[in-house]
Amino acid sequence: MPRSEKAETSAASLADACLGYLAENPDELLAFMQFAGLDPDTLRRSVGSTGFQRGLIDYFASNEPILLALCANSGMSPEQFMRVWHRLNPSG
Repeated sequence: MPRSEKAETSAASLADACLGYLAENPDELLAFMQFAGLDPDTLRRSVGSTGFQRGLIDYFASNEPILLALCANSGMSPEQFMRVWHRLNPSG
C-alpha cells in the first residue's frame, strides 16, 4: 500500500477514535460542536468526510487535555497521534 493511502487509513481510524471519545463525553462533544460551528444535523452530515476527519484530528492536536484523555483511553501514545497529525500537516 502506498504511503499516502496508509496515512489516510490512519487518519480515518484516528478520526473515528476522536469521534468515539466525543460521543462518550457529551460535554466535550458540545465544546467541539461550538468550536467548529456545527449543529447536530451538520455534524451528522459531516461524519466520514475527509475535511471533518482532519478537523477532528486538528481539534484534538490543539487541545492537550482531551488528546491525553483519548490516548489514555485508547492505549495510543500521544506521539503516535501526533505522527498522524504531522503527516496530515507536513508544514506544521
